[in-house]
Order: sequence, then C-alpha cells, then structure tokens
Amino acid sequence: MPAASRSHAPSAPDPASRLLPPPHEARTTGQSVALGASPVVRLDPVTPELEAIRQSLCEGLARLGFRPRLPEADAPPSTDAPSIELVRSGRSTEAPDHPEGYRLSIGPEGVRLAAREPAGLFYATRTLLQWLRAHEPLRRTEPGAPLRVAGLEVTDRPDLAVRGVLLDVSRCRVPTLSELFRLVDLLSDLKINQLQLYTEHTFAYRGHEQVWAGASPLTPGEIRALDEHCRGRYLELVPNQNSFGHLHRWLVHERYRPLAEVPEGIDHPFSDLPEPFSLCPTDPRCLDLLADLYDQLLPCFKSRWLNVGLDETLDLGRGRSAGACAERGKAAVYLEFLRGVHGLVRERGHRMQFWGDMVLEEIAAGKGNEIGAAVPADAVALAWGYEAGHPFAEATSRLAASGLDFLLCPGTSSWSSLAGRTTNALGNLAEAARTAVDAGARGVLVTDWGDFGHLQPPAVSEAPLAAGAACAWNAGADLASQERLARWIDLHLHRDPNPSPAGSLARAALRLGDAHRTVGTRDRNGTSLFYLLAFAHQDLTHGRYEGLTSEGLDRGEREILEAAADLEHARPERPDGELVVRELRWVARALATACRIGRARLAAGREMALEELPTEERRRLAAEVGRLIEEHGPLWLERSRPGGRAESASRLERTLAALRA
Repeated sequence: MPAASRSHAPSAPDPASRLLPPPHEARTTGQSVALGASPVVRLDPVTPELEAIRQSLCEGLARLGFRPRLPEADAPPSTDAPSIELVRSGRSTEAPDHPEGYRLSIGPEGVRLAAREPAGLFYATRTLLQWLRAHEPLRRTEPGAPLRVAGLEVTDRPDLAVRGVLLDVSRCRVPTLSELFRLVDLLSDLKINQLQLYTEHTFAYRGHEQVWAGASPLTPGEIRALDEHCRGRYLELVPNQNSFGHLHRWLVHERYRPLAEVPEGIDHPFSDLPEPFSLCPTDPRCLDLLADLYDQLLPCFKSRWLNVGLDETLDLGRGRSAGACAERGKAAVYLEFLRGVHGLVRERGHRMQFWGDMVLEEIAAGKGNEIGAAVPADAVALAWGYEAGHPFAEATSRLAASGLDFLLCPGTSSWSSLAGRTTNALGNLAEAARTAVDAGARGVLVTDWGDFGHLQPPAVSEAPLAAGAACAWNAGADLASQERLARWIDLHLHRDPNPSPAGSLARAALRLGDAHRTVGTRDRNGTSLFYLLAFAHQDLTHGRYEGLTSEGLDRGEREILEAAADLEHARPERPDGELVVRELRWVARALATACRIGRARLAAGREMALEELPTEERRRLAAEVGRLIEEHGPLWLERSRPGGRAESASRLERTLAALRA
C-alpha cells in the first residue's frame, strides 16, 4: 500500500455539518486515503440491479472530476492504489439489519460500502459522494493530485420507512419534465424514497380534454418516463388524484356540473368567484367518473399506492346530499363515499392513502371506535399540519386509538409567502418527524403547496425540502442552527464549497424566508407580505394585518435588501446556479415592493383602497409591480410549463390595474 495513503488527514470535515441527512453513527478516524484520478470501482456480487448502482456512483464520481474505472475481467484486486468497493453483504454483521441501512468505511486501504439490500447500497453511495464533495476545495488547491479524503466510519439506517415529498402541480405551476427529473435527483441524494404529484386537473385524461386544456398537463408517457427515472433512484412515484373536494376545475364545466354537491357554486378559498367545489357523495355517477380516471392514471405507475385526497369537502351537506346528511349524519355520508372510493382502489390492486382531516374531526368528537370500524383497515390516513407547534401528538394519539395506519404531513411553508417561512418550516418539519417516530407512524410526507398561483419559485422550497429529508431519515437531526443548514446547502446543492462571508446563496435564501417575521404580524399559512402584494385589492382591516406597522415594514425591507446584497456575491457552480440567483432576486424585489405598498397604505389609512393612494405614490409602485410581472414570465418558463403562467401572474396584474386606476 502506498505510504501516502496511510498519512493522517490534516483537517477532517465534521460529518455532522457536511452530511445530510446526518448519519446516526459517523466518526472520522484520523487517517486518510489518497484517491487517484481514476479509482477502480468494484462490485460484489455483480447483478443487473447492483450494476446500475455502481453506474450511478461512477456518474457521480465523474461529476466530481474523477475518471472511475471498472476492474478488468478476471483480474485480482490491485494493491497499487486504493479502490472503491460496493458489497451486498447478505446476512453478515457488516451492515445494519435494515433494508435501507448501510455501512461506509474510508481508510488507508480504500473505500468500502456494504449493505444487505440494494437500497441501502444506493444510499451508501449518496453519503460517499457528499463526503468526497466536502473535500473538493483540496482538489482545487492541488490540481491533478490525488484527492486526500479523511477516514470515515458510518453506520446508518433511517428512522422512518416512508420519507416522502408531495409537490403541488395543480395550482398553476406544472414543472417541465426536465425539472421533475432534476427534483428527483435532488430528493434521491437526500434519501427521500417517495414522491407524489398532487393532481386535481393536470393529468391528460383521455376524453376529458376540456378540463385540462390550457393547463399544460402531464401526459401518460411523461409519467411513465418519470416513474422509470424514480425507480432507478430508489424513489417510489405514487399516483395522486383528488377525488371528492378540490374538484372545482372539473365541476365548473357544464358537462361535470351535474355531479357537483352544489352545482350553482359556493364561495371557497381557492377562487375569487363562487364555484362548485366537491362531488356529490350520494350520486353514483361520481364513482363512475373516478373509475375512469383511475383506469387511465394507475397503469402509468409501478407503485401500488394511490392517494385519493378526500380532504376539505367544504360544501358537504350544503347541497344535493343535504337530506342524506340530515338523516344519517354528515360523517356517515362522508364515510360511505370513502368506502366507495376505497372499493375502486382495491379492485385495481392498489392501497389507498387519504387526507385524514375529516376523519380526525369525528374522532375528536368522541367517535374513534366508530371511525376505526368504518374506515377500511388497509387505508392509510394522512394527518397534516403546517405550523410550528402543531399538535401532531394529539392527532397521532387519536389515529392510533382508532386503529388507523397513518403518515404525518408537515410542509415547506413556501406557499402564500413568496420566500417561504424559514423558522416555521424548520420547526414544523422537525416536530412532525419526532412525533412520527414516537407514535409509530409509517413515516412523513413533506408537502410543498402552491396556493394562490404558486408565485414562489422552486428555489424557495429547496432548503425546507433538504431539512425535511434530514429529519425523516434522522429524527434527531439538529436544525436549530440555520448556519449549519446553509453550509450544507451551499456545498451540496449550490456547489459553492467556499462561499464568501457576504456571498452565501443559502444564507440569503434562508434570511429572505424569515424577513416576514420582522414586520409585526403573526403569520399563519402565509405571510402578510405576500397578501400585501397579491391581494392588494383588499384593505388592511383583515386580521392578517394585525400588528403591521410602518416601523416593522422598515425593518423588513432592510432585512430583505441585506439578504439581496448577499445574492450579488454568490457564485454557485450548479448547472442552474445563475437561474437560482435570478429567482431569489425576483423574490427579494417582490418582498421589498410589498413592504413599500404596506407603508403607503398604512400612511393613507387601513381602510383606504389601493386606488385612492396619491397619484405619484401609485405611479412609483406601479412601475415596481410592472417590472415584477415582466420578469415573472421568463422565470416561470425556465422550469414550468406555460399553461398556468397567466393565471399565476393575474394576481399581480390585478394589483397593477388598481395602481393604474
């Protein structure tokens, strides 16, 4: 063995700050290995599935500047240079007894990755690539020299079986296929193992073209391609189709209006005009429609799950089912429809997930035993809550007492915020994961919604998605230090191993996500800054603006401008790094404009309409909003399909029209 490979590492990175999710057991050894430019990557045994994992590792090594080689046929292992060895260890004691567990050893003899199952071996390669990237600055100071890698011992396994992400693709923003591939690659690096695309009307169902016309929907062929991409990264793509409420995009059309609970429509939070919102649960034609949708959707996926939604049936009992609800009770009518949907799912060989908010209401009313008996035993309830401090423990105790299987669903806090809500998201994600472990939940599903036009760009969700993945794998992950999270994101997501003190792209994004906390309002499920910009047609007497002051808006704008200044010094080397900077600049300008609109309106009086502001003030603000609209379109089309762009921008257009009135 070359003497150089036995030397001590002069400065080993801290595994806790350089690996995400943080492993359960990781320690540096004080020794190092010198990996040459062309390390041999060995595999034992050689099978098609394990060969795909080796190929994925080689691709990752190539992105780090290595030229990995496969061993020559029948050649014995060489002792001339350290190699990388991937081993499926069967039932030996070398790796944790867990299908996703692994052991990683880096020492003078080389690198060894061992796992009992292929998924664990794949996750071991993700950890290795992160550790090598943490040493990348050394490569830059010694071009052409072997990369000296600090010795490391990792023994790791996840806390939760299901570590999922749900991406809203129904509130205007439908990502391009290449953007979805990029997201899958990111999530698999973070050891996420389930992805759902929340669907109301954005799948191209044959025979229902009028519903998705103009929405740029995902096609069956695209879903099949995405499903294949996911499976190569040990990530299950789970079909998702809301099937009760949230079907206003269908029911506004005359062909489907007869299926609505309230055909004439109701006021609901997801539209400015009254619309029919939910299916009528007592109309058997509704199940016929769903059967058609499932028959088209499910064959595109290998997964045997189906998330059918069934949440927020806001108009249940207010229309055509009113008599049945009065006679049998609203809960009985809801559960009867749930069982009908479950029958469709089971007939197609799938297992049902459903949002548990309606069921939890009934359990809270003391009907836990009845609910447990009424809901099919194999259905999995999804319990959601998006605020730090949400009573997840209360929800889990109710669900456990009813006998239902469940997932906990926190959120990224990105929606209705422009920049996210950093502190809230980190608290919410950590609490959900810890409660899930304590309560024996199947896992967590981190939601990333797009309420009111999905105005926040995808870059805003990356930090909370990374944090959620960290907690789902290791519920003891310490997210209290935003600086530690920023360091990891800069290194691994932004590919900026040494950001300048004033040039951390991750720190700028996290600061923008907390700017709303300075203005004085108590923000829940969104921020006052978002509503000042996107709902400027409303006056400031709404409760969401309680506590808003000009002084607070001054503080907020200073915080926003300081974070924006950091963006000008960021040098991300990720392929889309320049786009990320542009997206966050737009966010910063939008937040600053919201602060200025708020100050002008407070000065004029909380009841004063936007149109009544002084002419010069309106002209200045209109120029700012107009610039935001001009930039919104090109930024949108970089990652998202054109279908929902105009609707998303319409909220800004409405503000601009008021300023120009």
